[in-house]
Amino acid sequence: MDPRRRSDQTSESSGRGRGRGRGRGRGGERERGEAPGGPAQPRPPPISYASSPRAAGPSNPPFQPQQPRPPTHAPSLTSGQMVSAPPRPPPPVAASQPPSVAAEVLAVQMEKTTISSAPSSSKAILPPRRPGKGTIGRPYMVFANHFKVDLRRDIVIYHYDVSIRPEISSRGRSRKVVAELVRLNRETSLGGRLPAYDGRRSLYTAGKLPFSSKEFDVKVIDDEGTPSSREKDYKVAVKFASTADIHHLMRFLSGQQLDIPQEAIQALDVVLRSSPCENFHPLGRSFFHGDGATVLGEGTTCWRGHFQSIRPIHMGLSLNIDLTATPYFEAIPVIQFVRQYLYVDSSRPFSSDQHRKVEKVLKKVKVEVTYGENYHRRYVIKGLTRERTKDLSFADDQGHRTTVVQYFMERYRMRIDFVEWPSLIVGNKNQIWLPMETCKIVEGQRYTHKLTEKQVTAMLKATCQRPTDRQNNILKVVKSNNYGNDKYAKEFGITVSNSLTSCPARVLPAPCLKYHDLGDEKECVPSVGQWNMIRKKMINGGSVQHWACVNFSRVDTAMAQRFSGELIKMCINIGMNFEVKPVIPLRSQNPATMERTLVQLHNEAQNILRKNSAMLQLLIVILPENSSIFYGKLKRLCETELDIVSQCCKPKHAFRISPQYLENVALKINVKVGGRNTVLVDALQRRLPIVTGDPTIIFGADVTHPSPGEDSSPSIAAVVASQDWPQIAKYRGLVSAQAHRREIIDDLYNVTEKGAGGMIRELLISFRRETGHKPGRILFYRDGVSEGQFAEVLLDEMQAIRKACASLEEGYLPRVTFVVVQKRHHTRLFPANKGRDSTDRSGNILPGTVVDTVICHPTEFDFYLCSHAGIQGTSRPTHYHVLYDDNGFSADQLQLLTNNLCYTYVSSVVCQLPFDYVKYARCTRSVSIVPPAYYAHLMAFRARYYLDTDSSDGSTESSASTGRSVRPLPPLMEHVKREMFYC
Repeated sequence: MDPRRRSDQTSESSGRGRGRGRGRGRGGERERGEAPGGPAQPRPPPISYASSPRAAGPSNPPFQPQQPRPPTHAPSLTSGQMVSAPPRPPPPVAASQPPSVAAEVLAVQMEKTTISSAPSSSKAILPPRRPGKGTIGRPYMVFANHFKVDLRRDIVIYHYDVSIRPEISSRGRSRKVVAELVRLNRETSLGGRLPAYDGRRSLYTAGKLPFSSKEFDVKVIDDEGTPSSREKDYKVAVKFASTADIHHLMRFLSGQQLDIPQEAIQALDVVLRSSPCENFHPLGRSFFHGDGATVLGEGTTCWRGHFQSIRPIHMGLSLNIDLTATPYFEAIPVIQFVRQYLYVDSSRPFSSDQHRKVEKVLKKVKVEVTYGENYHRRYVIKGLTRERTKDLSFADDQGHRTTVVQYFMERYRMRIDFVEWPSLIVGNKNQIWLPMETCKIVEGQRYTHKLTEKQVTAMLKATCQRPTDRQNNILKVVKSNNYGNDKYAKEFGITVSNSLTSCPARVLPAPCLKYHDLGDEKECVPSVGQWNMIRKKMINGGSVQHWACVNFSRVDTAMAQRFSGELIKMCINIGMNFEVKPVIPLRSQNPATMERTLVQLHNEAQNILRKNSAMLQLLIVILPENSSIFYGKLKRLCETELDIVSQCCKPKHAFRISPQYLENVALKINVKVGGRNTVLVDALQRRLPIVTGDPTIIFGADVTHPSPGEDSSPSIAAVVASQDWPQIAKYRGLVSAQAHRREIIDDLYNVTEKGAGGMIRELLISFRRETGHKPGRILFYRDGVSEGQFAEVLLDEMQAIRKACASLEEGYLPRVTFVVVQKRHHTRLFPANKGRDSTDRSGNILPGTVVDTVICHPTEFDFYLCSHAGIQGTSRPTHYHVLYDDNGFSADQLQLLTNNLCYTYVSSVVCQLPFDYVKYARCTRSVSIVPPAYYAHLMAFRARYYLDTDSSDGSTESSASTGRSVRPLPPLMEHVKREMFYC
């Protein structure tokens, strides 16, 4: 199982909690250049450095002066000394200005710089062509779940537009209408053709129909389960729209034309989806069935299925097939669902919160009645009554007043027991009340709400498969679908291979990591994607002089004190400078008083520290047992109001103290207070390709969207950027709310009445402040973009990057490389050989495996990289696709740099297995996605906690539905925003 996908939102100590924040050295006196236990270290001599002529631009105060870089190696210390986070380098200043004033002057100058005209583009930017194949690394063979597709070259696909009246919203019913049309007219009006229909407006044929436009009358039986089924008349208009020439597709696949013939690929995809749509429940590009469904609890069940999509790749066309699963409502009585969902056994009245939760989860769910002559009649739930069932009454046909309870007893001899609960509101024109006991949930409805931790665990347990098992099950799907005898494939001359695609791959070498010279091991080369902290010390240990601990769990105070003491000891052992005694003695409090307790603790600490002009640097929190309720509130309060960096821990770890767990938390704490755990030796020695040849800032960006079912919450955009070139280990970040489900990041660059602004501009200024250099190169890793959004994202966001740079200095145009990072795809790689030199301990492909041929894009610069070792299930490689490259990366350079960065993630990887216990990795591991993109994802997820309660539960309207502007997120506090608090 991929560790990145198992984030624990309720505990940062898991090492996977998703949050957001900044990174900057904190370290108390160490920021003034003095290491604890020793004198201040001498400032290194200036390093001669010439920036790229292209990056230099004309003279302009904000970006003109160049200053020495901070030291590239940890300072040598005498025995017994520890190194702190390095002091911030002096920013560029005029000779007459003292360094302490210069940074502020620089910031003000940059923020006030007038906006210059920025280059813009009115047409889409074409992605760069592949610069050649990579050669670095040990070669070996892998299998990919891509199946070669061959086409008859003489086939011309005709596209027809379909219009059905009266209009139908359901794709399933639309397919039924068109299927009936084909059944009645195939041999006559359709000229013997077998059309493929997408369920909306597009119909495809392998040859021309005898007409260009025609209207058909179709009668379909309404068999929604009602006893009074009746025929319904539809008028179906079929009109010629265009042709999809296979010749153009072949030219694209061979690299003879650059624009992809999207219509031809879409037509072929519809053809191969036609049979599965008849045999399974279609959902997007996946097809599900309820056979052998696994109960997840709380009224849900896990349906299994398969994903399929036709793709143009280097070897031609392929059908990508993968296993998939998704939660569905369990087909059980509504009463049973509600009792499981709320964990209640009695029929006591709903609280207002219970009423809201049940109404939200049941709205739009289809139910069927289980009584009388209307047995199996189906309705869609519109809501719940505000009144209890026993209080509902209506006038019957004779005008007599009667209650709902009496009606069911007299009419159907059915006793209603749950009279204290509300009834379901159904019906379109006339509102109908149905007691919950009279209805059952209809099978085959997807559950779109957020799963609980127990449901997620059950889902993972049901779907987690070792690579060999997954590979065999995919082959079973291909055999079951029997594409060789598929009537639609035969009609269109399509042949699908039954064999996995064999791909040449390479295993990139792991980078050498640098640790502190005081440790017994000063350098380390990871083995199979993992290493440990034994005999090592952090290269830059952070400093924590003022901290506190609060316990909201049932762990007794003595045990909580022992836990915090062991944690502090671990921090010291691996290289931090940590004051053993807290500012305020540990206190245990009721979680119901959490907000008041935190405010009081903060005020008390500030009263004590104010005389030393200090502030609380770290708050360690032992969460309550039901931590999911309190975690978000705690983070929002600490980071947007109290200005405290916090580290949360689950109570079970205080009960059972594990050295591996403490080590992982210590690594997280170190980066949260401004330290570095490790850096790449190649970064220190200026050997990273392209990046260390010129001051380079590495961005990561992501947009997270509300959970399914949240129709009005805003999307959250996050951008992080490296701040410590050339080490590239610290990242500062910014977040912004934007319109519901909008993928383009709006706030990369903006202009307001206050002047130029935006996240890119602010992070460029921050980089100059911290390093003394203006970036000559920008490497932008963009997460979360689907292929259909490539052109729009590239055009809008590249333009924003250029405008942000131009606003800082006239003519400032750093070289930019824009890389999309895709994790949510369905390509899986399996080792062709099962020997030790081809697999890791879990049976997955080796970490560092890269594939840049066969299954990649026919002409563009992309590759699949599996940078992590598998732990559970089948590893998912990350797909990197270069959309813009000013820096001229070769395939080897970008692949090696990306893989190396994956070893610099801030803490040990922690994975939660799909069982009843949690196992922590006993070593530090590389991660599955490049850290800047990973950090941006964590930060965007954390910022969702900053939304108010109404917004987070979906009751606040967004600009997507009302046209009003999105409410901005509360700003991060100044102390917090300097740190990588989101880790």
